[in-house]
Amino acid sequence: MPRASRRTFLARTLASAGAFAAARALPASAQAAAGFRIGAFSADVSVPTGHGMMGGAWLSKSVADPLFAKGVVLLGGEKPVVLVSVDWCEIRNDAFDRWRDVLAEAAGTDRQRVLVSSTHVHDAPVADLEAERILHDNECGGTVCNLKFHEEAVQRVAKALRESLKSAAPITHLGTGQAKVEKVASNRRYVLPDGTISYNRMSRNLNVLAAQADDGDIDPMLKTLSFWNGNTPLAAVSNYAVHPMSYYGGGEVSADFPGIARRRRQEDLPNVAQVYFSGCSGNVTAGKYNPGMRENRVVLAGRLYQAMAEAWRDTKRVPLAQMNFRSVPLTLEPRNDPEGFTVEGSQKLLVPETKPFAQCLAAMNLSWRKRAAAGQPIDVPAVDFGPAQFLLLPAEAYVEFQLHAQAVRPDSFVMVAGYGESAPGYIPIERAWAEKDGNLGDWCWVAPGSEARMKAAIEAVLRK
Repeated sequence: MPRASRRTFLARTLASAGAFAAARALPASAQAAAGFRIGAFSADVSVPTGHGMMGGAWLSKSVADPLFAKGVVLLGGEKPVVLVSVDWCEIRNDAFDRWRDVLAEAAGTDRQRVLVSSTHVHDAPVADLEAERILHDNECGGTVCNLKFHEEAVQRVAKALRESLKSAAPITHLGTGQAKVEKVASNRRYVLPDGTISYNRMSRNLNVLAAQADDGDIDPMLKTLSFWNGNTPLAAVSNYAVHPMSYYGGGEVSADFPGIARRRRQEDLPNVAQVYFSGCSGNVTAGKYNPGMRENRVVLAGRLYQAMAEAWRDTKRVPLAQMNFRSVPLTLEPRNDPEGFTVEGSQKLLVPETKPFAQCLAAMNLSWRKRAAAGQPIDVPAVDFGPAQFLLLPAEAYVEFQLHAQAVRPDSFVMVAGYGESAPGYIPIERAWAEKDGNLGDWCWVAPGSEARMKAAIEAVLRK
């Protein structure tokens, strides 16, 4: 980031901190009777040059725009709850636990109450510490992530979180707003004129038939959950389900079009902390509306930004009376296809003759298999605010899981973030297996049958 831009960002950060300090000084009549408070934090987590990108598919060369971890810590419930969104591709296995453990210590809470999600931008890193150790131990050329940088980034975020506690402001009201996003999301799956099913609508699309087909199954709404002290807004948490890529793979580090939209909203409301979570979008891309030209990044950002602004104008406030936390365990079975998904098959790929990215994929599979074999379930947490719920689902869950969560509580404002514990990779619905979804050829480390388990966990954690 240019020096002037960094100075501007610092000024906005200080302005936001000042707003929280001012909110703390409001009269007692404006403060929540239940004692709810909020702290907002942000830290730069941009990778250094030469770092593995998207799990080691290529290496970083430059920073087009910085990556951030942005979040809020909510106080006043049984224990503090942390919501944090990281501009990385994925955080997996022991890296996911490391984030939760370090931030939990900083917030004075439990691991399960730290809800870590990646925005899933592809010009960004995947964090999997065990996979990196496996690559090192086998003297492979591939690299997933830099262990030293990872720890520095986590500690930087923890420091920002601790600082936010010093200026935590009272919350009296909860705000909910939503707006339709125009011409951004489309399902990978579409129907050809002859009735054939295709799954090849990717983030970048030049296929005329894919562009002409309808959007398919998506959640068209961007949702914003906001926290207020009286009439003073403190933080806005926005959420939309789409793979957040316009173009990628050239080595430029970037938070892509959601990062641009989020920054513009921060400029609009410098005293309101802006946090963005990607929804469940394993099978949702901008492909129908994105031919992949570089200038289209700004176009997509503008459409997302417009929905954020409209959702803010649509916001309705209610007194905040509860902040309840629930979490249920989820067990997903590892995939056992003979080509690259068994333990033995992956171990055979950890040799110099294998291409570096194939080595990385094998190491990530072995990292996940080790975790699954240890019997450690995936946590599926939710924060229940009464009229609204915030739910975190694992990995690249398909959008149907987000739609199912909303159907479980049809009379409530259900915000669903994806890309929590990302070790499973794609988590498809059964129809995708039956229709031979070509995207499941790699980056999907779970066996068929996951849909029923996912839906059961969603119902258990959301139902009163």
